[in-house]
Amino acid sequence: MSYVLRKLGFYAVALWAAVTLNFLIPRLLPGNPVDIMLAKLQQRGGTVTPETREAYAALLGGDSTDSLLTQYGTYLNNLLHGDLGVSVTYFPTPVTEVIGTSMPWTVVLVGIATVLAATIGVLLGAFVGWRPGTWLDSLVPMTTLLAAVPYFWLALVLVYLLSRVLGWFPSQGGYDVVLDPGWSPEFIASAIEYGFVPALTIVIASIGGWLLGMRNMMVSTLSEDYVLTARAKGLPQGQILRNYAARNAVLPSIAGFAISLGFVVSGSVVTEQVFSYPGIGSRLLAAVTNNDYALMQGVFLFITLAVLGANLVVDLLYGLIDPRTRAKA
Repeated sequence: MSYVLRKLGFYAVALWAAVTLNFLIPRLLPGNPVDIMLAKLQQRGGTVTPETREAYAALLGGDSTDSLLTQYGTYLNNLLHGDLGVSVTYFPTPVTEVIGTSMPWTVVLVGIATVLAATIGVLLGAFVGWRPGTWLDSLVPMTTLLAAVPYFWLALVLVYLLSRVLGWFPSQGGYDVVLDPGWSPEFIASAIEYGFVPALTIVIASIGGWLLGMRNMMVSTLSEDYVLTARAKGLPQGQILRNYAARNAVLPSIAGFAISLGFVVSGSVVTEQVFSYPGIGSRLLAAVTNNDYALMQGVFLFITLAVLGANLVVDLLYGLIDPRTRAKA
């Protein structure tokens, strides 16, 4: 119990620090969200008065000309009440609504792609590491080379081959715009069709890292005493692979997988831009471009919660799997 309480206390402090940085970093950027909104109003022929400025400042949660301490207090108070403010970019839509409509697209796309890449990479890495020096080892440089290829270039190549040349999949968008979003079979089939190429891009680009990491851990694990003892006892090779070598070699990959799942929330900005995918990555890029403090803070907050939550789960699982971890903590 003390181990769990120490971990919870540590992550509570980490959350407070992350929330504070989340508040400060956007305000270090040049510009003022109220001025941006007033400039947009003027471009549309509107009249800007002092009363208009006060109204926009109140709507956006306070003018950035206030002291940082006052803004920080307002930010924490609104955060505790679940109010993330109004998005400048998608005015007058609240930030929670912008994130709520974009998050499912990113979680499904990047989440499924991450799970597939990790599963395939770890399984292949286990088999390659089990037989080091064979022809299977020649696959490792090929997969790591794909990981080194620029992300946007790989995405453009897949779009050209699968969409332009072969015409198998759409090149842009998240679904057929003639359909109404929902849980109908037609819409789900359309979303899968539009999301296949972006997901394939993520899998191809990230599978090499999982394969290489698992392969190297397998090679190191095979020299451990407990594996040598299992072989000396004459245990079946499949049992040694599953219960002794792979089971221990996969532990670092589990930690990396949890962190990757935490970053699923942030999406893949480059992939979503190339495919015009309606995920959270494109919303984050639009928020940075327009100095949208509220939307940036909302997206960063969700990313922070996801990453901290994933790490907390891994720490607690390690405490259950390996009692030595609890003793060292």
